[in-house]
Amino acid sequence: MTKTMTAVEISEPGGPEVLRAATRPVPEPGAGQILIRVAYAGVNRPDALQRAGNYAPPPDASDLPGLEASGVVADVGPGVTEWAVGDEVCALLPGGGYAEYAVTSARHALPVPRPLGLKEAACLPETYFTVWTNVFMRGGLRGGERFLVHGGSSGIGTTAIQLAKQAGARVFATAGSAEKCRVCTELGAERAINYRDEDFVEVVRAEGGADLILDMVGGDYIPRNVKALADDGRLVMIAFLSGAKAELNFAQVMVRRLTLTGSTLRPQSEQAKAEIAEGLREWVWPMLEAGQVAPVMDSIFPLDKAAEAHARLESSEHIGKIVLEVAP
Repeated sequence: MTKTMTAVEISEPGGPEVLRAATRPVPEPGAGQILIRVAYAGVNRPDALQRAGNYAPPPDASDLPGLEASGVVADVGPGVTEWAVGDEVCALLPGGGYAEYAVTSARHALPVPRPLGLKEAACLPETYFTVWTNVFMRGGLRGGERFLVHGGSSGIGTTAIQLAKQAGARVFATAGSAEKCRVCTELGAERAINYRDEDFVEVVRAEGGADLILDMVGGDYIPRNVKALADDGRLVMIAFLSGAKAELNFAQVMVRRLTLTGSTLRPQSEQAKAEIAEGLREWVWPMLEAGQVAPVMDSIFPLDKAAEAHARLESSEHIGKIVLEVAP
């Protein structure tokens, strides 16, 4: 096996242009880890935050961006028995996906669900781990409940719409154009709300309020989300694209018995991520294999065009997932 690889590193904090090709040593898998020869790597908002200097990787993680990838197992570390060299996998990574090789815990990898290929599989880990843990494990979504997801045409949104629909929920989504709203309804949303033209609070409250809201906007959406919730409703926050601060009357939380919670995926323990992977394998992977849900792909960029992929991501013009082609 080669000892060096091509990777894309962050030369300094800044815009997409700071992403540069570099030569790095091929990482070695430690105990309980696998080495993946990366075919495709997903591009996600946390990558852009890290690039801008606002989301430092954990101390034991690669400094390279990239939190999900698909590919072939190239080596296994001591104690790994569930994977063998040559297996095709997709995996959640602690970092390092923008490279020809990446290491991760063997317990954070999942088989490529057929009939999907490696290209589509690269869209799965970060998004499906996030939606599963926040909508179902933390948010407790149940059939018949009213579910609102903001950013319905994003990778997270398109995934949340499909999984919530499969769970029997009534699904509502916000998006910023007629085309994006059309995609949301085609994926299973009962009502797609163009936030440029309509007030999602009025629309959802007219239906009885949301039992669960998945929010990645933050800022002034936080008090509006609280107003949009039904009594005993839950708000789960996973990002703050419009800021992490808001003024909120917490009397509403008490009187209406609301739950406000949230999480980020990357800092969670290896065990916590392994439990999420187990839930996905049991409940969601059969849906992928049956074609009941599927990743929505926006575009593919070669690894050396990672800066263009980030520019596309931050333009918010994309619908679904953006991936990098590394070594298909």
